[in-house]
Amino acid sequence: MHTAIDLKVFYFGTPVVLITTRNPDGSTNIGPMSSAWWLGTTCMLGMNDSSRTARNMLRERECVLNLPSAEQAAPVNRIALVTGEPEVPEHKIARGYTHEPDKFGAAGLTEQESEIVGAARILECPVQIECAVVDAGPFFRPGITAFQADTRRVHVDEDLVIPGTDYVDPLKWDPLIMKFCEYFGEGQPVHSSELARGWRMPHHMGEPEHLRAPAPAG
Repeated sequence: MHTAIDLKVFYFGTPVVLITTRNPDGSTNIGPMSSAWWLGTTCMLGMNDSSRTARNMLRERECVLNLPSAEQAAPVNRIALVTGEPEVPEHKIARGYTHEPDKFGAAGLTEQESEIVGAARILECPVQIECAVVDAGPFFRPGITAFQADTRRVHVDEDLVIPGTDYVDPLKWDPLIMKFCEYFGEGQPVHSSELARGWRMPHHMGEPEHLRAPAPAG
């Protein structure tokens, strides 16, 4: 039996993407998001216009799509509720966002020079896709822009590539998945989520049991 509800969150399960873009001063910003899907070599991205990432993509017309693995949930979570914009919009303040100009430092991630675009890649991410923003337009409601990012160069950790081919081994690649604001890998929760707290999700998953520190003896 089904029931009709006023569903609050529609993230049924999509990969987390760390979008790196070049700031006006030449530094690199990281924008974590999960509103992304691919068709062929082109990715569709949905971004809030108030974000530093959206503004950088509109100005620079390029970005890097860095895909973290499930084991990298912790650094992603550290920047889930921060923004590169000095003036934090009211709707983000209500969810707990704060301003953070150094996303790499806050996350504990490392910059890696890109080969084509101006923004840096994220060294720790097993998959890095340098892209050109080929189109951008309004989404179904004000304040949201749909970006089309077309692949220019793909970098993949060699341990994930099927030897002698240009294919990623799906048995070795375990992407970090955002499901209803919680972090998952291989169908299991992998880390507590600040984003879920900001969205006031009612399930209160907390830290997955298998990741909790053991209680002190005695």
